[in-house]
Amino acid sequence: MRKFTAMLKDPKRLFVVLLATVLLASVFANLMNTSFYTVSVKRISFDTPSGTLSGLLYLPKDASKDDPRPTIITTHGYLNSAEMQDAPAIEMSRRGYVVLALDMYDHGHSITKVEFEAAGAFFTFWTTAMYDATKYMYDQDYVLKDRNGNGIIAVSGHSMGGFASSMAVVADEMQFATSGFRRIHADLTVGSDFSLSGYAGVTAEVALAMAGPRISGKIAAHFDEFFFDMAASAAGKTVIYKDYIKQDEGKAFLGNPANPEPGVFYKVGNARRVIYTPYEIHPWNHFSIGTTANIIDFYAEAFDGYKSLNISTLGSSSQIWWLKEMFEFIALLGFFAMLMPLASILLATPVFASLNQPSEKLVPGPKSATSKAIFWVVLLISAAFPAYFFPDMMDKLAPGLLILQRFAEVMLGVGAIMLVLTLVQDKAKNTSRIVASVLTLLTAFVMRYFTTNAATLFVLGKVFNQPTTNQIVYWALMSGFFGLIVMSVFHFFDRSRNPEFKLSSYGLSASVKNIVLALVLAVVLVLVGYAVLFLVDAVLVTDFRLWSWAVKTFDLTHLRTLFNYVPFFFVFYLINSVAINLNSNNTYMHGWKGYLVGILMTVGGLIVYLAYHYGSVFATGTAGYPAQALNSILLFALIPTLIVAVIFAKRLYKKTGNVYTAAVLNAVLMTMITVANTIMYFNVK
Repeated sequence: MRKFTAMLKDPKRLFVVLLATVLLASVFANLMNTSFYTVSVKRISFDTPSGTLSGLLYLPKDASKDDPRPTIITTHGYLNSAEMQDAPAIEMSRRGYVVLALDMYDHGHSITKVEFEAAGAFFTFWTTAMYDATKYMYDQDYVLKDRNGNGIIAVSGHSMGGFASSMAVVADEMQFATSGFRRIHADLTVGSDFSLSGYAGVTAEVALAMAGPRISGKIAAHFDEFFFDMAASAAGKTVIYKDYIKQDEGKAFLGNPANPEPGVFYKVGNARRVIYTPYEIHPWNHFSIGTTANIIDFYAEAFDGYKSLNISTLGSSSQIWWLKEMFEFIALLGFFAMLMPLASILLATPVFASLNQPSEKLVPGPKSATSKAIFWVVLLISAAFPAYFFPDMMDKLAPGLLILQRFAEVMLGVGAIMLVLTLVQDKAKNTSRIVASVLTLLTAFVMRYFTTNAATLFVLGKVFNQPTTNQIVYWALMSGFFGLIVMSVFHFFDRSRNPEFKLSSYGLSASVKNIVLALVLAVVLVLVGYAVLFLVDAVLVTDFRLWSWAVKTFDLTHLRTLFNYVPFFFVFYLINSVAINLNSNNTYMHGWKGYLVGILMTVGGLIVYLAYHYGSVFATGTAGYPAQALNSILLFALIPTLIVAVIFAKRLYKKTGNVYTAAVLNAVLMTMITVANTIMYFNVK
């Protein structure tokens, strides 16, 4: 125990242990990913008429032109990447099938080369991606064809990947009319009906008419946030319980049997079709043992009669993909954790010596029962604000923004009163009160501007080319503005007359040299962290993730986008760092309790939002916010990211005595994580 404690106190030894943990966990993740080295996994890319597609090719070691295999092309949904298809890719390649886990255009490492207007951006990445990949895979000699030249290929995808698969089937059937052969033998969509493909001309009627003799399946979760209930979609409140197999579209897909049952194949002409209905939400589909079992069972049926002697008959209950996820999660935790001892090592060097100013001093905290009550009220309001107005700020909804506009206008008045008070009462001699007054006025003015001009801010275009990042940065800034106003007002009326409160109490006291060094230190930490990631990706073809929370590699095109967003996220993380350390590093609240307070302030409200939202849909059949489908899903990755940011803010403040180091690190690292892990419309006009 003493040796362990000593190791924790020695940053060099701790860094080595954590780095070794990351590498060892990645080795085990690779072991699962390659099915104990029986499958070759490599990243490939190929040019298409629309751009360049990338993906992870899972090739069983004995698959070749002499032993071609049935092949599966599987792809992700909106905002994700090929790695989100780990479960089907690992399980089917483990059983001897060739699998391509595909990045659709403008996701992951794929990119479209065609310029397009922002208004039509949504239709650029999925309408042709799957069939472009199908044509490429059909030409590979390790992919099985029948005696007539028909490809024994299945296309599959989650969410938008499912719509891409539906588009591919129709495109394949259209070319069959002239070529006489089909490239696609089967299709399985996960988390998608025909609603969005209908906007691209492939309605349910068209899709079913053009399905041909293929074996088709749908996985339609009961609690899917988006699809499978046409009435809910029409009402715009889609986060409810669904039963697709009882919908007209679901029945038609199965050929309108009298009493359709999930998991049962129905013969429709020369085709066979099945619907699975797991009790899951939309993003749960690609992190589910149950859904993965459905996928395995479907392909066992779809490829029956086309299996070589080297195709395994493992049952659907035998799954190892989740072990890969667990090892990657360990690597993810190690990735974040190793940055702190690395910071300590760097701070001990001559280059960063002036930045090494450990802060153990606690600022004054509330003492009386009344002041403690006020502390908790302000804290809870601060935690509630980002969650209560989350839908309004993410979607820029007029009713909520009007409330925030009125709040900003009231605070303009409060700020003016504060300024008059300090000019009259203090004869303009209390600088901190003047600063608090001016900060309140300026922040309220900016906040009002953000509410009245919301429609023109962070709009999809050449500069801000990531739709959901645009939403998050607007939410983050508005939340930051609110926090800054609260801190300024609280300082004016409570702390400004306390001589113990100085600029250093907020972690803002630093020389220009140290601010520059803070920037350099943060960048070095990010570079070292990503160097480890790129090494792991190059050698082991794994990354650091759990479900949708992932740190993944990026391309140079992502860097340009990073620089566009970083300044704005820096503002948020700077305000957040000040608020965290002020309220969780005082005589009333510090130590491990301080970490809990910091987390409560930052994500406590969001956790309650998420629990209420999904708890309601599972308990009653209707979510807490039935119109909030995508935004709520974004919180699965945003919440843990912000928790890590809180820990970094507190640890680096303790090491350096300033908030700038953590603010820069969080801004650069968390923005890079966000930018690399979502859609990027690089060629939008």
